[in-house]
Amino acid sequence: MQAAIGRTATSGWIIVSQAMIDAFADATGDRQFIHIDPVRAAATPFGTTVAHGFLTLSLLPRLMEDMPDAPRLTGATMYVNYGGNRVRFLAPVPSGARIRAHARLLAVEQKRPGQYRSTSEITIEIDGQAKPAMVAEWITQIFA
Repeated sequence: MQAAIGRTATSGWIIVSQAMIDAFADATGDRQFIHIDPVRAAATPFGTTVAHGFLTLSLLPRLMEDMPDAPRLTGATMYVNYGGNRVRFLAPVPSGARIRAHARLLAVEQKRPGQYRSTSEITIEIDGQAKPAMVAEWITQIFA
């Protein structure tokens, strides 16, 4: 993985559907109208319902799993979310929008035998929009 530092991998597109947004609202209890009420949300500057920022963040594992060109540690048995630095939600994700992730590997370090920590710069792109939905520095523990 050290040789892949600086390289960017890109996921496929996924659609953030209203059903996905509604399920997230149910799971978290965040039922603010901009997420679940299309009529009221249409009257806001967004013009439609939008995904929760934390829904966008929670899609990272799914998006990162869909990166065939992402560097992987040979012999890894599991990847565990460790946390994030400088997570920012820059643009709302409208219901029905397509998003994808770009991940640039910044660092990999061995913490102890069989345990590594990787740090990646993640950008979540919204199809057809110049401004990204989210940028973050994401940290993952890797166990081999």
